[in-house]
Amino acid sequence: MTKQALLAEFLRLPPEERIALLGEAWDSIAASPADVPIPEWHVQELERRLARPDPQFVPWEEVRSRLRGAS
Repeated sequence: MTKQALLAEFLRLPPEERIALLGEAWDSIAASPADVPIPEWHVQELERRLARPDPQFVPWEEVRSRLRGAS
């Protein structure tokens, strides 16, 4: 099956099934992180941020709270 045919089949699914399928696909990718290439610019940006004299880190709980509007 071609990529276009697969996409056409995927788009015929109801939204709930597409979301579930995307979740399963993402889980399969996340199960093998070593197989996912990291672009060099991501590595460089991370190194740049970590090299700052006073890096700012925000705990996940605080980020989630801000996103939910519960500052």
